[in-house]
Amino acid sequence: MRRFLALSRSTHGLVDAAMPGFVALLWLGHFPSWQVLLLCLLTAGAGYTAIYALNDLMGVRTDREKFAGAGLKPGYSLEASAMRHPLAQGILSMRSGVAWFVFWYALTLAGAYLLNPYLVFIVIAAAALEAIYCALLKVTWWRTLVSGLVKSAGPLAAVLVVRAHPSLPLLLLLLAWLMCWEIGGQNIPADWNDVEEDRRVGARTIPLAFGPRAAGALVIVTLTLTVALSLFLPRMSPLPLGLPYRVASAAAGVFLLLLPGLKLFRSHDNREAARLFDRASHYPLVQLAIITAFVLIR
Repeated sequence: MRRFLALSRSTHGLVDAAMPGFVALLWLGHFPSWQVLLLCLLTAGAGYTAIYALNDLMGVRTDREKFAGAGLKPGYSLEASAMRHPLAQGILSMRSGVAWFVFWYALTLAGAYLLNPYLVFIVIAAAALEAIYCALLKVTWWRTLVSGLVKSAGPLAAVLVVRAHPSLPLLLLLLAWLMCWEIGGQNIPADWNDVEEDRRVGARTIPLAFGPRAAGALVIVTLTLTVALSLFLPRMSPLPLGLPYRVASAAAGVFLLLLPGLKLFRSHDNREAARLFDRASHYPLVQLAIITAFVLIR
């Protein structure tokens, strides 16, 4: 079982699943019924399990090229298992990996349909975008925008669970916030940490295409936008989220995003890229804790 969990990066997926939970609570303003909550948790868990497995399935050939040069590189604290990329390491067969993905993806589709039939289109789009993201590794650095769309799929789906007709401007605001967080806190730092392996296989990533100075500047810009846009998120909620909420949310962004981002910008050190990745990965979990506290207080 550990090989399958490593294929789906279960620890990272569990932390990522906090983002749809945060978004749903923000838009709804209270906890849903236990039946809906349970179905949401199962569907979100299945979805992240499937999409992370698809990433490894689509990228197995490139991963093998990377490991052929220098072996498996130490991962972030969220992905530090020696069984990372089990397909590329040959400790899990492609047949088993495909069966694992199909099982969890089918559960995701079923859960999405029960929650809201329109969510099926988001689930299909997320898988298609993930496949496109992997295919563009050696083609263009613009793939980072695709990554932002993939990470936004779960939270946007969460909105449709709790709001039948959400405001389009607010959805676009949410999308911009999510993409800035993913690009500056996840995608660029991950590519930065893997820059030597990516160079060896001819990848086209932002750190390789523009160098550390420009990549670091883009990290600062996107993370600053993430913190700034978070101050407008209370407009989506029926809760009276005033100054205390905004201060707490901004503080989370400064500590988990801006401070490690500045360290990376100044040092250009791969280890700082990994630290930023780890801290940014916990940003959804902290945001979920903050909104939960305000829901319970009310």
